[in-house]
Amino acid sequence: MRVNRGIATGLVAGGVVLATALAGCSGTTAEDTASESATLTVWVDANRVDEMADIAAEFEADKGISVELVEKEYGDTMREDFIQQVPSGEGPDVIVGGHDWLGQFVQNGVVAPLELGDTAGDFSEVSIRAMSYEGVTYGLPVSLENIALVRNTALADSTPAGWEELIAAGEAIVATGAAQYPVIVPSDPVASDPYHLYPLQTSYGAPLFGINDDGSYNPDDLLIGSEGGNEFAAKLVEWGERGVINTSITGDIARDEFAAGKSPFMLSGPWNLPAFQEAGIEYAIEAIPQAGPEAPTPFVGVQGFFVSSQSENALAANEFVVNYIGSEEAQLALYEAGGRPPALLSAFEIAAAENPDVGAFGAVGLTGVPMPAIPEMGAVWDNWGSTQSALVNGTAGDPTEAWQAMAGRIQTAIDG
Repeated sequence: MRVNRGIATGLVAGGVVLATALAGCSGTTAEDTASESATLTVWVDANRVDEMADIAAEFEADKGISVELVEKEYGDTMREDFIQQVPSGEGPDVIVGGHDWLGQFVQNGVVAPLELGDTAGDFSEVSIRAMSYEGVTYGLPVSLENIALVRNTALADSTPAGWEELIAAGEAIVATGAAQYPVIVPSDPVASDPYHLYPLQTSYGAPLFGINDDGSYNPDDLLIGSEGGNEFAAKLVEWGERGVINTSITGDIARDEFAAGKSPFMLSGPWNLPAFQEAGIEYAIEAIPQAGPEAPTPFVGVQGFFVSSQSENALAANEFVVNYIGSEEAQLALYEAGGRPPALLSAFEIAAAENPDVGAFGAVGLTGVPMPAIPEMGAVWDNWGSTQSALVNGTAGDPTEAWQAMAGRIQTAIDG
């Protein structure tokens, strides 16, 4: 059952602090996790602050340990403030953040390993991988986000199993005058969109990096220049020539054109659904069709909670994150706040039964891979995107040579 809401709020410098009076102790005593005077400070964003207040109230009632929730604007400033403040003994005990922050957090020594124990198996594999760095888990995953195929059911009765078949089906619909684009893939004139194209690239057998035995990415094993990458590069040229991919169709344009009913298919994330719903588009969310010999694996973004490496109440912080934020009730409450599939499998099953859109996106996400959060990604994005854009626009020359040159530049940048 959910805990009741009713948390007193007050303003302090640095954010909105939500605190509850201690409601007594039950179960484990405060001495089991921290001193009676201990207080946990948690940085959380506005979208989840109300739900976190309920979780904090329950923890306080059970453990007798006060929890202060400091509302912060989610983003780069929040991340940088944490990195700067923790080494000096300031900052929070716990922070919410994306898994793509983890590389910086670990490099700067500001987060502590999280002791999940047997509970790690209760979460989706992709979410635990995302919250781990070099085989060590540092974060408690809360939600997943990824792209899938969205189909306009008024234009297409079904989705073909293969990407080329999907293109052909879309082109046939365009030929009738019912649509303008066979499929919409968000892009950019300069940077293309490696994020949206990654499922197709991996389907040709060209992932970015190899995987270590512990599930982490191996930056010493650059795979983007594999033979499958050459095939994918040739396809980008072909799709550009046929108008299947157009680098002028940016994310906002892609959203608006699909919402206007101009394409039967689109690669999209859940962030576009409100626009589709407002436009009255009837849609289905499905797996991305296979383009090459392998199953496509989209990138997955994961959000969760991290414990500061300098927390004076590390045991209490670990208890709060693992056993309270990691509970089914908490994961469902945070899902209701953000609308993204929960990382806890039992909570995901409940959410999927309540909301088919969440279930559909989440099912695709379970087949994906975490977007790499390793420092070497800084050498990847620009080279990757600009090469894709040139291939689509027919300005790259020979596709194999262009792709291999890109892989070489990335390798050189990684090697330093």
